[in-house]
Formats: sequence, structure tokens, C-alpha cells
Amino acid sequence: QVQLVESGGGLVQAGGSLRLSCAASGRTFSNYAMGWFRQAPGKEREFVATIRWSSGSADYADSVKGRFTISRDNAKSTVYLQMNSLKPEDTAVYYCAAARTAAWVTPMRQYEYNYWGQGTQVTVSS
Repeated sequence: QVQLVESGGGLVQAGGSLRLSCAASGRTFSNYAMGWFRQAPGKEREFVATIRWSSGSADYADSVKGRFTISRDNAKSTVYLQMNSLKPEDTAVYYCAAARTAAWVTPMRQYEYNYWGQGTQVTVSS
């Protein structure tokens, strides 16, 4: 089992920045690809970003590319999502997830993830 706890959400004005953190405990964190997803009110949960466990290689949704950066610190068992130039449409509950995958995989689909956090609310005002 892997337990994931997100933090860092809050209310920010459009154009501002937030950094989300996801602390993992349980199994060996470094063997899991980590991802961020989000769910806006009335919408389905969607992929935001993912990072391989074997390297810093990452992938992003087109809607956040160039504005968001995912990173991980295996020594601290923590993954981060730096969000810059925030827009009102970024408002959502953000979820951290862990995927037990091969080293070269960057999972972008929800079914590829084995464990999920409870989520943290991000609200961007216009």
C-alpha cells in the first residue's frame, strides 16, 4: 500500500502561482511513476502531469504545458506540481496518484494508477 497526502492548495488570483505537494508513505516511492490529475465541478477527472520513477522525464496535458512543472524528490518521498500563470479554468480539486509501472513509462490514464490521494482544492479567481 502507498498512502498519498496532498497539500498546498488554496485561493489565488489569475496570473498567480501555487505549489502543490504530495507526500507518499508505504512502499518504495522511487519505484512508482507519479501523476497529478484534476477534477473541476461538473466535469470528469482529467490528466495534468506525470513523471517517471526512473528519471525526471515528464509529460503534461496541453492545457498546462509551459505553465506547470512536475518534479519529485525521492529522498523525501514527495512529488510537486509548480503551477504558474494560473487561470480561472485551472480551478479544480487536484489529485496526486502513484503508478507501479516499468521504468520507461509515463502513465497518463487514470486506470494506470494504483493509488490516489484525497485531493486538494485550487481556486483561481478572475
